[in-house]
Amino acid sequence: MVNQRKPAVEQGDKSDLEHLKQRMDLLDQRLDNIDSVMTAVVERLMASRVSLNVTCPNCGKNMEITIVGSVKPTL
Repeated sequence: MVNQRKPAVEQGDKSDLEHLKQRMDLLDQRLDNIDSVMTAVVERLMASRVSLNVTCPNCGKNMEITIVGSVKPTL
C-alpha cells in the first residue's frame, strides 16, 4: 500500500497566506472607516435642509429643490 500523505505547506505559501490575511484586514478596516464617515455625513444631512439651485438649460428658469430630513434639528 502506498502511504498517502498530504503535502506539507511550504514556508513561502505560509508567508503568502499571512500577507493576504494582513491585506484583507487592512481592507476591512478601510471599509469600516468609509462606513463611519458616510454614516456621519448622512446623519448630518438628515438633521438639516439641503437646497439645490438648478437653472433649466432650455428656458433659463431657476428652480430651487429643497430636501428636508426626517430628523428635527436640535438647537
